[in-house]
Amino acid sequence: MSNKVARDVMEQVAAIILGGGRGTRLYPLTAMRAKPAVPLLGRYRLVDIPLSLCIHAGVKRIVLLTQFNSASLHRHIQNSYKFDHFSKGFVEILAAEQTMESGDWYQGTADAVRKQLRHIRDLNAEHYLILSGDHLYSMDYRALMQTHLENNADITVSTLPVPAEAAQGFGIMNVYKNGRIRQFVEKPSTKEQLAGLVTPPHLLARFGIRSSARSQVSAARSQVELGNERPSYLASMGVYLCRAKVLEEILEARTEWIDFGKHVIPNSLREHRVYAHLYEGFWEDIGTVRSYYEAHMRMVSPNLLLPVFDPRYIIYTHPRYLPGSRFQDVRIIDSVICEGCRLRKATIKNSVVGIRSIVRAGARIERSVLMGADYLEDEAGEGKPMPLGIGENTTIVNAIIDKNARIGKDVIIRGSDKLRADDGTGYAIRDGIVVILKNAIIPDGTRIG
Repeated sequence: MSNKVARDVMEQVAAIILGGGRGTRLYPLTAMRAKPAVPLLGRYRLVDIPLSLCIHAGVKRIVLLTQFNSASLHRHIQNSYKFDHFSKGFVEILAAEQTMESGDWYQGTADAVRKQLRHIRDLNAEHYLILSGDHLYSMDYRALMQTHLENNADITVSTLPVPAEAAQGFGIMNVYKNGRIRQFVEKPSTKEQLAGLVTPPHLLARFGIRSSARSQVSAARSQVELGNERPSYLASMGVYLCRAKVLEEILEARTEWIDFGKHVIPNSLREHRVYAHLYEGFWEDIGTVRSYYEAHMRMVSPNLLLPVFDPRYIIYTHPRYLPGSRFQDVRIIDSVICEGCRLRKATIKNSVVGIRSIVRAGARIERSVLMGADYLEDEAGEGKPMPLGIGENTTIVNAIIDKNARIGKDVIIRGSDKLRADDGTGYAIRDGIVVILKNAIIPDGTRIG
């Protein structure tokens, strides 16, 4: 497909980004925000990933379906994604609403699209690109479209190879030699189901998966690193490209189908042309505190899993006008430091330090995520009960510090796999990770962990 044809075709696509449910497994990061609005890598939001990929692929008509804790997500979208008047591009928010036909919340991914069809139809698109707002990956959606058109598909499901240990957490499919999906099981739970869904090595090779291919699904999901072992299953990424008329007809005719993975995809295999598109690369569903934390730790490792320095995959976000970060006698090892930070006589190791962070003398931050702050404040914290940021001689290890936290002097915060889930004053413990809540105040000398 030529670049000119690709641009023309992608102009016929409208993207529908699903804002997600309550995000209970990601609590407390979702206590005050929707999952797609959770901060990422110190300066982005999770939703910036699919939005940026859409823009790079030439998809500039985008709707975002929201429901829970959506205020900060709405604000981020409004402040970040403004196209010029001549591009015909926009990002529109469609919040759950009561209508004459329905007064319910979204019951599932497919039901969310169904309830907004009367607005989505107005986009007059030929194809709908269905995406999740809380996945971490890099993909060229134009390659997905090429697979879709070459197969004359009604629905194309983006898939990636995963090992047996990870298969039960995904929608797993079995495909014919030509890539058409013949069976799709959402989160297979028995050995018998899994046995019938194995993808033979020769078929993976036919799809271009190298013999040395290595699953890039996070170790937090798969529990193992495969090395050179060949993956055995094809898992759905939750990325679907559908012919608009076909999807509209399915959603209107089968109102009991409320979820894409559980209902729409498996039940459409006989009557419609449903194909798989093979993706080979890093992908992570940021569904838990542990997966969120591990994704950040992998991004400060020597081998970057997201091409954040590749101009083809620049991540767009809310533009800010912050000063360059200031370091005064600071030791930094394998870390990401964002703009507008003030670090003084501290040690930062294997960590992400978000925008506007303040870390004071003698502090040690190790294997942690500091989200930073929503505003600049003088270091003395004039008029505040405690200065913003990290106090002197404080130690933070294996933790996530949410925005605007005020942590005092001589504090020790230390996560560990031995810690049980807990909710305390200003903090929570999930999956062995200590999470300091947004706007929390942690007094001098506190011990957590």
